[in-house]
Amino acid sequence: MATDTASDAGTATANEPLYVDGRAQLDDVVAENDVVLTDFYADWCGPCQMLEPIVETLAAETDAVVAKVDVDANQELAAAYGVRGVPTLVLFAGGEQVEEVVGLRGEEELRALVESYAA
Repeated sequence: MATDTASDAGTATANEPLYVDGRAQLDDVVAENDVVLTDFYADWCGPCQMLEPIVETLAAETDAVVAKVDVDANQELAAAYGVRGVPTLVLFAGGEQVEEVVGLRGEEELRALVESYAA
């Protein structure tokens, strides 16, 4: 019974946002997964905090991997993707950047965007 609980815990972790530190780690995540939704955020950003439960739901309920990048800790990475405001969501599919969404968006809109590439 304990092993079942451990494997369930492992599964739950895979369905949660992955905090990325640096370009090499983000490149690896993008290379290893078909669809990656990257949330460029800042702890002090109100709209980012409002977006947090939405991206957590998308991580749990879609085939996309959700990566989170703290722009304060990763300024070079944010600059490399042209992030000028937060929240900025960058969607990768097949290893390429395919979409960029700036600002707070609703769960339905983001889910439809992710699923259009995950299908």
